[in-house]
Amino acid sequence: MTVSSDNSAASPMNWADLPKRLFVRLGILPFLLVIAVVVFTFMSDNFLTGRNLLNVLRQSVFLTIVSMGQMLALLTGGFDLSVGTTLAVTSVVGAMTMAAAYAAMPDAVWLAILIGCFAGIAAGTLIGVCNGVGVAFFGVSPFMMSLGMTSVGFGIALFLTGGTPVYGMPQTFGDIFGFGSFLGIHTPIYVAVILAILLFIYLYRTPFGRFIYAVGGNTKAAALSGINTRATLLWTYIMCAGMASVAGMLLTARLDTGEANIGASMPLESIAACVIAGVSLRGGVGRLENVILGALFIGLVQNGMNLARIESYLQTVVLGGLLILAVIADQIRLRYVASLKD
Repeated sequence: MTVSSDNSAASPMNWADLPKRLFVRLGILPFLLVIAVVVFTFMSDNFLTGRNLLNVLRQSVFLTIVSMGQMLALLTGGFDLSVGTTLAVTSVVGAMTMAAAYAAMPDAVWLAILIGCFAGIAAGTLIGVCNGVGVAFFGVSPFMMSLGMTSVGFGIALFLTGGTPVYGMPQTFGDIFGFGSFLGIHTPIYVAVILAILLFIYLYRTPFGRFIYAVGGNTKAAALSGINTRATLLWTYIMCAGMASVAGMLLTARLDTGEANIGASMPLESIAACVIAGVSLRGGVGRLENVILGALFIGLVQNGMNLARIESYLQTVVLGGLLILAVIADQIRLRYVASLKD
């Protein structure tokens, strides 16, 4: 009889601790996802339709790719505020080069596309090289380095275009990489899936991925264990910019023009997607699959607010509030983890 009463007394305590344990294990993202689905389902009958969910997936693909790159910077204990600039420079340089190559070789459409994509991705990746050199070799804080490159990159993009869109790219580029689909799934989604698989292998199946986590966890300890921390940081920011550059070319294909003003909201959205997904701002903690889900969550919230006819100005308020909430939740989660260890 005594054992039975002890079990019945312990059972309610376990159920009461369940939300806390789920929060510690999974973070705030599952709770926010459930709340968003419930709220927007009540606000719009079209929200949970298959067509709309596929549309959310298509619209979120650019943010997903950028967020995967942003995750790498966050894992090392830094972040990249210049991902928006990377998109803009990639778009402008890629579109201008592609248009010039197509005008010079109108019969070599695929060669013009290849040259334009290479030039755009190379130009965007160069921003990552500058960030990596500044952070890894000169000890500049990631905040100041990436903030400075943001100004430099946007200035270059506006100077090259004069603030006007770049036209003249082959129609095939937009038809395939912007609006093309296979088996009902749009081309950019396939690109994002391929990048996610490659990054997953890199992070969790190679020693270089473990180096990134080690540098973010404790830079001095990583250096003492033989890890080349400078090379790791440099390569991390190059990969971050490279991912953003790929997203920039896909977005250029979607818009069918080169734009110097795209990507302004990408730094906030990509960092929010990562932090909501449980990537620690202190570095060394975070999972790729959670970041992908975090980017999809941001896209889901934006789509729901559009269906609910919430003004774009208020949408930025919501995104900023989600970022603040995620940071606060991360701090609370760290305290819970420490209390469980004790």
